[in-house]
Amino acid sequence: MRVPIEWLKEFVEFSLSPEELALKLTMIGLEVESLEKAYDDTVLEVNVTPNRPDCLSILGIAREVSAMINSPLRFPECGIQAESGPSSVAVVIADEDLCLRYAGRDIEDVAIGPSPEWMKRRLEQCGMRPINNIVDITNYVLMEMGHPLHAFDKEKLKGGRIRVARAIPGSRVTTLDGSVRDIPDGSLLIWDAERPVAVAGVMGGAESEVEEHTKHIFLESAYFLPASVRRTSKALGLKTESAYRFERGTDIEFLEKALDRAAFLTATLAGGRVSKKVDVYPKPFEPPKITVRFERVNKILGTSIIPDDMLDIMKRLGIEVLQADTKAFTITPPSYRRDMEREIDVVEEVARFHGYEKIPVTVPKIHTSGGGTDRRHEHTSTVKNALIVEGFTEAVNYSFMNYQALDMLSLGSDDPRRRTLTLRNPLNEDESCLRTTLVPSLVKNLVVNVSTGSRDVRLFEISRVYIDQGESLPKEEHHLGVLYFKEKGPSLWKDETPDFFLVKGVVESLMRGLRIHGYTFEPSFEPFLHPGKSCDIKVSGVRIGFLGLLHPQIVEKLGLKVSRKDIVLLEIDLDLLFNFVPKTATYTPIPKYPGIERDVALIVDESLPAFTIIAEIRAYPSELMEDVVLFDFYKGKNIPEGKKSLAFTVRYRAKDRTLTDSEIEELHAGLVTYVTTRTGGVVRGA
Repeated sequence: MRVPIEWLKEFVEFSLSPEELALKLTMIGLEVESLEKAYDDTVLEVNVTPNRPDCLSILGIAREVSAMINSPLRFPECGIQAESGPSSVAVVIADEDLCLRYAGRDIEDVAIGPSPEWMKRRLEQCGMRPINNIVDITNYVLMEMGHPLHAFDKEKLKGGRIRVARAIPGSRVTTLDGSVRDIPDGSLLIWDAERPVAVAGVMGGAESEVEEHTKHIFLESAYFLPASVRRTSKALGLKTESAYRFERGTDIEFLEKALDRAAFLTATLAGGRVSKKVDVYPKPFEPPKITVRFERVNKILGTSIIPDDMLDIMKRLGIEVLQADTKAFTITPPSYRRDMEREIDVVEEVARFHGYEKIPVTVPKIHTSGGGTDRRHEHTSTVKNALIVEGFTEAVNYSFMNYQALDMLSLGSDDPRRRTLTLRNPLNEDESCLRTTLVPSLVKNLVVNVSTGSRDVRLFEISRVYIDQGESLPKEEHHLGVLYFKEKGPSLWKDETPDFFLVKGVVESLMRGLRIHGYTFEPSFEPFLHPGKSCDIKVSGVRIGFLGLLHPQIVEKLGLKVSRKDIVLLEIDLDLLFNFVPKTATYTPIPKYPGIERDVALIVDESLPAFTIIAEIRAYPSELMEDVVLFDFYKGKNIPEGKKSLAFTVRYRAKDRTLTDSEIEELHAGLVTYVTTRTGGVVRGA
């Protein structure tokens, strides 16, 4: 906000130098970023925070200076000496939720011409280009009083009517900048009897523009809902001084004064007869009542300000005090102070005008108590550490995705991950939904890394996903996502381990770190994974995630310029996983006696999963069996069609003695008979 000091002095008298004024304004929260000389005057560049739209005017800054130095505030002349009669323009507000008040005056027999030099100079000091006296008056009052106005050529308004209503499908407006704009549905427009003539709060229309031959104008002063103006301005990509103020909130009560001021200047500088106001105000503004405790103010600020001083600050700010006693006072903030809603807002005003420099610096008292252990945080740290040890790097992505990514993953229409939440105000259209899976973000990270020359990409992300349940709040799940890609290159040694099993080993390491047992890897039917190189991860029969290679068809769509295209993906629901973490650790002493291992190779049906056989082995009723590990898989020569060979190592151990060969042979023979009977397999080589 540019503030010429000589203009400011018309509202409040002061003798401060520009530098002193800049310092004092900065110390009450209106940071002066620079001082500039223009037309033998000093212009302050004031940084106004978004919560203080009342300071986006000369009058608004003058209010602050008046309260700061306790000097009376003066208002410019705005009285109309003789009103010519009722307005000839009928006003109807069709959408009262978006337009809360609409006032106007029509002025006949105006003379369009250049503005006086003093007005041109002040507009230029504020960074605005003079156009003609009518347009300049609306801009002048905008800068002076902070309320946007618009002047229509009355003769161009069809039917002598103004209707404030939402756009209908196909609405188009040629705005004052000459652009033909398609208006988004739901945006607020100003209509005459036949067509839209302005985009409410943003910019007027060219078809009702004031030109050099205009003789009869209609001045508009209205209050539009800030959110509506913000949406429309953003959708059209159209930023104006009016929209800048409307979208932050203008003064619904003061708009009448701004209209009168513009009408007064029009009658003075352009002649004409001013009509009486037309003012449609369906629901008058009712200010809130805020009760403020004297003790609370001092407790928050660490001060000992007396009640009379607090009440004096309210008076200087023009805030009405309804009642006060020894403990508290009640106020109603003026209509231009929409930022004052709670007691703490009043505390801030007391602090500003008492003086921040007068508030003593103290070390806050912090009462702490012994906190309990956050087990979820501990488990998450365990997961992170397990992945970092394995060479993975943590990725941090936005919680947004493109819905088309779910089409790329070929998810079915009934897949829960299709139930996305669409953002009302997305950062961009390509990421307008909340994530239901971490896979698209990690794949996108891979594409970016490969495009910059990386050939070894190991990423993990721990974040939330959001599933729409049709209720006010979505279902939030805490997920781990992992991506592994490594293009083979020259190496001192050969590592033939498939990438799938490398990541499977990471999962097993993670499970050991969490002390989780009873997990299995079973065939997966995820449509975006390789059908022969993927699996679901289950713990105690509950599916907690999946692991596998990205489907070759999807890899081709990514267009990666690499020779090897094995991309391993892992995603685990950590909320489910952590449910299986034991609450306490059980100590098991190191075995005193040696274990004995025996191998068995079974030929079984090709469709029988290895984990089923392992489960059957573990179910054999013997306390001496300690562990079982799959160590070989074979299909081919000497193996019948539709069959496969799986070899297992079984380890036996007794807690109280060393086992003998005869014991083990008998026990192992019984196990083999048990497993072959249960699985329909036969011992290979038997």
